[in-house]
Amino acid sequence: MEELLFKNGDVALHAVTAGPNSGPVVLLLHGFPEFWYGWHRQIEPLAAAGFRVIVPDQRGYNFSSKPAGAAAYALTELVSDITAIADQLGQEKIFLAGHDWGAAVAWSTALLHPERIAKLVVLNVPHPSVMRKFLSTRPRQLFRSWYMFFFQLPWLPEALFSAFNYAIGRRSLIRSSRPGTFSKEDLAQYGAAWSQPGALSAMINWYRALFRIRARFPDKIVRVPTRILWGQRDAFLLPKMAHESLRYCTNAELFTFANATHWLQHEEPARVSELLIDFFRG
Repeated sequence: MEELLFKNGDVALHAVTAGPNSGPVVLLLHGFPEFWYGWHRQIEPLAAAGFRVIVPDQRGYNFSSKPAGAAAYALTELVSDITAIADQLGQEKIFLAGHDWGAAVAWSTALLHPERIAKLVVLNVPHPSVMRKFLSTRPRQLFRSWYMFFFQLPWLPEALFSAFNYAIGRRSLIRSSRPGTFSKEDLAQYGAAWSQPGALSAMINWYRALFRIRARFPDKIVRVPTRILWGQRDAFLLPKMAHESLRYCTNAELFTFANATHWLQHEEPARVSELLIDFFRG
């Protein structure tokens, strides 16, 4: 793997890349509280299949810029990072995949700039309209999303997350995943990323921006070919939202994993890689 640096105005985006320079570009977006490493088991298979794989640290994470204030993490700003990367790669269209918050950015990019996305894959996050609907009408989903409201508080979330060498962050990954999913080495990698100056506030500011700056989509229908992958044992998001998301797509298919949790690409790495390669090649 190589390291690259992309620019979007004053924001620098660190990324790792692999695969042939002439291959079709696949951009993989991580979620909270991960960084590029969240896709580390998919990079080599995609590169071996002939794709040019780009895996950025999204803004606020690890080695990428961490602009101050919640407004810098509005969805429109996050989407602009994706189009800036595509522009600097000289790509009119890219293949885009995202997990967790990365999936939210991927959905939003496909809604705001469908002309830039050849195909879309999302893991364990529903279409934005479905998320809003379930948060406002389903008490079970509201209960599962309690942490989103907690993150609206100033300084306290950062203080608790960083206490005892990020014990809460490590425990959350372990308890919400299948046994053995995250190794000691994995957790050390995450601890190093979380300890980057300003990272915790920047990561949590994504949630603060979500509540304060609502993204508006002129068209709520995703009109690019879409594949949804969903671990049914997700502790944070109701499985029904995956099925509901199909209604907001003109061309979509859903693959469910009965024994997988929210951390799907970690628990089923080979199958996720296979589904990405098959879809992007097809």
